[in-house]
Amino acid sequence: MKLNTREWGTGDRIALLVHGIMSDHRTWRRVGPALADRGYRVIAVDLRGHGESPRGEYSPELFAEDLVETLPGGAELAVGHSLGGLALSLAAERLAPARAVYSDPAWASADPAQQVDPAIFVHFARATRDQIAGLNPRWEEADIEVELATLALWDTDSAGFLGGRPLTGYLPQKPAVPSLVQLAENSFLIGPDDAGLLSERGFGIRTVRGAGHTIHRDDFDGFFRSLDGWI
Repeated sequence: MKLNTREWGTGDRIALLVHGIMSDHRTWRRVGPALADRGYRVIAVDLRGHGESPRGEYSPELFAEDLVETLPGGAELAVGHSLGGLALSLAAERLAPARAVYSDPAWASADPAQQVDPAIFVHFARATRDQIAGLNPRWEEADIEVELATLALWDTDSAGFLGGRPLTGYLPQKPAVPSLVQLAENSFLIGPDDAGLLSERGFGIRTVRGAGHTIHRDDFDGFFRSLDGWI
């Protein structure tokens, strides 16, 4: 499936951005221009079921196939957040970016006794401005506006992308390309044991202290500081 995309910049180096569940390319409203200022041509997608992209069946493998069909191979940098990190990890070998960054990726649950059920996100589809602000006290007002707008376009059926299975079993065995895992403090997806395992498997690990799951919106400056040497 060909996905809707948004671009910033005209640099010789290409950066790819893949958003998380319930969102679309607009979540990168500050990241895209900032990378363009660093000399990148930035391409951000709307995953299927999100933003202006088509709807269809949903699975991690289909999200990844869409990335391969839509995005250029051999980019200098690819960044995937949450669900976007999962999709990117399944597409990384075929897209073959020079470097990949997985920002609090949806590979597992930090608490094996309490698996993450993606369907829980359906309950947030009708969240009010006050609820979004309360859950994300560090967000700028513009990010709250973006969240309201993206929720209005999101296909809630995409929350069933695991077919009722818990989020488990997607921790990569090895990095397809040089890869950094960027973690929120107290990540609910990647716990200390999994972080240690990923490190043993060859992934770089950096935690952004004080940041919640959507690191680039919670702490924009911290997000970029943690990418030192990767962008």
